[in-house]
Amino acid sequence: MSSTPRRSSWIAGLLALALAGSISAPAWSAPARFELGRDEFLLNGQPTQLIGCEMHPARIPPEYWQHRLRMARAMGCNAVPIYLFWNQHEARPGQFDFKTGSRDIARFARLAQAEGLLVLLRPGPYVCGEWDLGGLPPYLLAHADIGLRGQDPRYLQAVTRYVRAVSRALAPLQIQRGGPIAMLQIENEYGSYANDRGYLKRLAALWRAEGWQIPFYTADGPTAQMLGAGSLPGVAVGLDSGSEPAHFELARRINPGVPVFSSETYPGWLTHWGEAWARPELEPLLKEVDFLLRAGKSFSFYVAHGGSNFGFTAGANSGGKGYEPDVTSYDYDAPIDEQGRPRAKYFQLRERIAALRQDRSPLPELPAPIPVMSLPALQLEPHASLWQHLPPARRSSHPKTFEALSHEQGLMLYRTRLVGARSGKLVLHGLHDLASVYLDGRLIGHLDRRLGENSLELPASEAAEPLLEILVEAMGRINFGPLLVDRKGITERVSLNGMTLLGWDHHPLPLRERWVQGLPAAASAAALDPRPGRFFKASFEIAGTPADTFLDLSQFGKGMVWVNGHNLGRYWAIGPQQRLYLPAPWLRQGRNELIVLDLRSTAGGSVSGWEAMNP
Repeated sequence: MSSTPRRSSWIAGLLALALAGSISAPAWSAPARFELGRDEFLLNGQPTQLIGCEMHPARIPPEYWQHRLRMARAMGCNAVPIYLFWNQHEARPGQFDFKTGSRDIARFARLAQAEGLLVLLRPGPYVCGEWDLGGLPPYLLAHADIGLRGQDPRYLQAVTRYVRAVSRALAPLQIQRGGPIAMLQIENEYGSYANDRGYLKRLAALWRAEGWQIPFYTADGPTAQMLGAGSLPGVAVGLDSGSEPAHFELARRINPGVPVFSSETYPGWLTHWGEAWARPELEPLLKEVDFLLRAGKSFSFYVAHGGSNFGFTAGANSGGKGYEPDVTSYDYDAPIDEQGRPRAKYFQLRERIAALRQDRSPLPELPAPIPVMSLPALQLEPHASLWQHLPPARRSSHPKTFEALSHEQGLMLYRTRLVGARSGKLVLHGLHDLASVYLDGRLIGHLDRRLGENSLELPASEAAEPLLEILVEAMGRINFGPLLVDRKGITERVSLNGMTLLGWDHHPLPLRERWVQGLPAAASAAALDPRPGRFFKASFEIAGTPADTFLDLSQFGKGMVWVNGHNLGRYWAIGPQQRLYLPAPWLRQGRNELIVLDLRSTAGGSVSGWEAMNP
């Protein structure tokens, strides 16, 4: 598919939409009015049923945005809700990017407009979304006592800066100014977290002060407690999800006089590492969608298309034994799979929507599928060792977190010499998230926060002052619930037989793409450090036009993958995911470069490309 947006304009006044009660026109150009009625959404004064297909630009290669939007239209959707992930746009305080790659949200909105889709903007500042820290920038956690999602002055100062940046980029695309953005969500599921409605009112006032005139909505679970804390007077109520009449009645009692809709109707669900793939039963979904359509309710599928948690963007939950990191794929068992193909449920939903929606005009045909290809097995050769390319040490008496050193993602190596206590029970108090423990260069064991592990027995050493090294991997910050402040690294202290160990060197390893690409090759495999933490490399040729593929990492242990400088994300032998999505735009005709970091093994192996994620 072409990545160039079509320049067709929107039909003035949306007359076809007004007559049909839904968006059926392919495009429009003149300013329109989107308003809140007492019970319904109004487009140019006419009741309108919104059917949303949520997707997130950050999780989709920009070259495929148009394809995914056309898939949404063909399923019967007339709106596309999108999350903005604050930390994708402001990695460093005051340094915003709304222009490059998947950060160009204005371009995505214009593409949606060209396909006849309204945009429902979900900018947070907190969004959850199974994204690292729920979209909040990790630099906030450098303040030891900061309060998130409330009226802490330091937090609000950063939020204000973010709101102003979003507004500069996107406020001109509001529907009354000829753009596609029809509504803006205030925060996200706030009633599941806290009860400061003053904070929500302050956010709403801030958006208004920055020129947002479109209606606002909130989104919360359908309980009295959540809606009571998370909704606002005069603001539309989104239900996550609204699956039965009682949910809508409750919302109307708590916040009367505004439309209520199901802002997140779930066609699938998320998956954590070490679990089986989430595959929810289809019948409850079809029953819920039938109810919503027959009742004329507005609703949105969360998500119609999930995409991928490329790089280090995947988040985590705090269930299980306190920590459950999300897999790299955000396929979500959604109607449109990770690669953009329709599942069987896509066609079942399309059939129901076509038959029961208020707009009975024919649905557009599906766009042509994105091509896929397989790749023969590529044998990767040892290339470099993490241990031989450490950055300069940063010294501190006590172990520091990632955030305290302005280190957002990747790895941190902690080093200290043992004096006094030299063997016995080693405890990493507040380990976030995975640790590999070495004594005098020898691997002693791994610790896993998921499993509630934080201690092991340290054997005796013949060295006068044994060298203790702890390589910590951050797996993704918690994105939902009360444990949102989830700093990475060793967040408290390290003890040996009860003695607190002091005097630490820190080596932050963010594993940025350019650094990984620039690693010089070792003279030979024998010259490499013998420990896990090796980079393996292979080059491969593509003779024709590149196509999408899924790289099988099942011969490797745990780590990350880069192709032509693009970080595909994390892999882990515990599964369920063994194959990582590699989109064609990241490949090129001719020579390509593949780099795999394995933190658990030095054996290496081969990688092959497949046409689907699962066998």
